[in-house]
Amino acid sequence: MKIEEIDAINYKNGKATEAKEKVVKDETITLTINGSISRSLSAIEDSLEEFAVGYLFNENMVNSMDAIKEIKVDGTQIHAEIDDTLLKTNETVLCSDSAGGWRSKIKTVTPVHSDFQVRAEELISRIEELKDNAEIWQATGGTHVAGIVYKDNFIVKEDVSRHVAVDKVIGYGLLHDFDLSHSYVIYSGRMPADMVIKMTRAGVPILASNAAPANSGYNIAKKGNITLVGFLRGQRCNIYNNQNRIIF
Repeated sequence: MKIEEIDAINYKNGKATEAKEKVVKDETITLTINGSISRSLSAIEDSLEEFAVGYLFNENMVNSMDAIKEIKVDGTQIHAEIDDTLLKTNETVLCSDSAGGWRSKIKTVTPVHSDFQVRAEELISRIEELKDNAEIWQATGGTHVAGIVYKDNFIVKEDVSRHVAVDKVIGYGLLHDFDLSHSYVIYSGRMPADMVIKMTRAGVPILASNAAPANSGYNIAKKGNITLVGFLRGQRCNIYNNQNRIIF
């Protein structure tokens, strides 16, 4: 079960009443890589294979599906066996924000080369669809929501961490042969450097959000040739760079 009920006191208009409130159930998830590297984080026990794949790509531990030899999920335990070539380089960052915070350890950024375009009207409609598909968020208000769009596919995942939610949708895309260079990610939350670098490592050219970018995210987007779209709500949005990918 992803949702539980807990006792609470509701206070409204000067009156307090006992109530049962729904909350999202998060667990401590442990990802062990090659039997030696272990990372624990709080997440929903759902789509953990997709999370593991997305995490491995987004943390620069692998750069192709061929480098992932095996992923086993046993309850809240994930075991991954990978080619350790990238683990031996200085550019691998083993702790993302989703596992405790690393911030500003990115030394080089490989630009994303993609001629993919999307209409602004589609982005605006997708942010509404994202909310409509966020069942746990609607029930509890306790999750972030992310979606990946490729052709007619729109896959939505939720989690208590926006990083884990994004890892899950990117992992889904990789497992289902999406062309990430002709996809985009849309999600709820800010766009700092540690989120934007996920897009560059996965090769996703467009990141859209109902919130704003941080300056660090904007700078990484410039280096990584990523299009950022923020304040996506109602009938408005801001396109911060690489505006050629958005059709008005």
